[in-house]
Amino acid sequence: MSSATLEALHRYTLCESPTGDARALAVLAGVLDADAARAGFRTTRETHPTGDHLIWTLPAHGVTGGDPILLLSHYDTVWPVGTLAGMPWTVDGDVIRGPGVYDTKAGIAALLSAVETIKDRPHPAVRVIVVADEEIGSPTAGDLVRAEAARARAVLGLEPPHPGGDLKTGRRGSTRARIEVTGVEAHAALDPDAGANAIDELVDQLIRMRSVAASRPVLLNTGTIAGGGRTNVVAGSAHADLGLRFADPDDEEAVLGELRRLRPVRARAAVSARLLSHRPTWRPGPAGDALLEQVRAVAAGIGQSVGGRPADGAADTNTTGALGRPTVDGLAPRGGGAHARTEWVSVAGIAERTALLAALLTAPIAL
Repeated sequence: MSSATLEALHRYTLCESPTGDARALAVLAGVLDADAARAGFRTTRETHPTGDHLIWTLPAHGVTGGDPILLLSHYDTVWPVGTLAGMPWTVDGDVIRGPGVYDTKAGIAALLSAVETIKDRPHPAVRVIVVADEEIGSPTAGDLVRAEAARARAVLGLEPPHPGGDLKTGRRGSTRARIEVTGVEAHAALDPDAGANAIDELVDQLIRMRSVAASRPVLLNTGTIAGGGRTNVVAGSAHADLGLRFADPDDEEAVLGELRRLRPVRARAAVSARLLSHRPTWRPGPAGDALLEQVRAVAAGIGQSVGGRPADGAADTNTTGALGRPTVDGLAPRGGGAHARTEWVSVAGIAERTALLAALLTAPIAL
């Protein structure tokens, strides 16, 4: 890995960028746009109050016509500002540590380094979308990703790979949903029957959804729950946020259908459900398989060996893969500890992926 790539990753890591922190994200966005422009990209943004999505375009050079290659990444992390104090940037042999180095700032550094090496060589048009809210399901980026995917010849995801470096050829569907309950407040001792307890109603609804999920190969996690106010007051409101993962679109449709059809158990309670974010199930298919074979051939041509298989985690490639667009993910450098304080990325892995990305962006990808 070049010293310039290491220095870039260092700068990106020092710009802490938690999802939803518009001020912190804006600082890193400015750094990334400047580096992208230096590498040869034209830079624009899609603005949002919670953080701008970065859109980079590298015009075709020495190649006539053809749809662009689309690369997807993100610059938000799960780590709040201040994490660096207890989880500092370090480099020890092949191991780089720091918040967001693996997921997925090293992928951005590798991409920009790769483009620096190929911008004067023949290559097709390249579009890059760097999302600001990927870690919470990209609730504001879905339309942008769909629009860009519709005109791309292939989609390459810059999320971390499988352990060891294999690529990702499918992903579980991922939905964040909120169940909201409105009850009727009353004195919990003097007149409890005059009330309708929203927390009790919510518990019953959660049990219902747990039963629905348990009947299928679906992962359901109740991530947050809140409601009520005082122990001597029948709770008037409550809500819970659920994380749902699907391996099959039919299961996804069935479970989300049950979620939409929730009805209150208590006569004076009201229940509603809404999706906070939604990424459809991406199942392996012929288009993705063909792209993987081309990636493997390009890798072999530079002395690298990569495999591919589906993954449990979700990303923006769920959206493009579910649309049937040729998609492969996991092209960020190898490492480990995503979302954990053990997060790390491999120095050698960054060099490997930089070389592979450069080769892919100058290869005749044809699908």
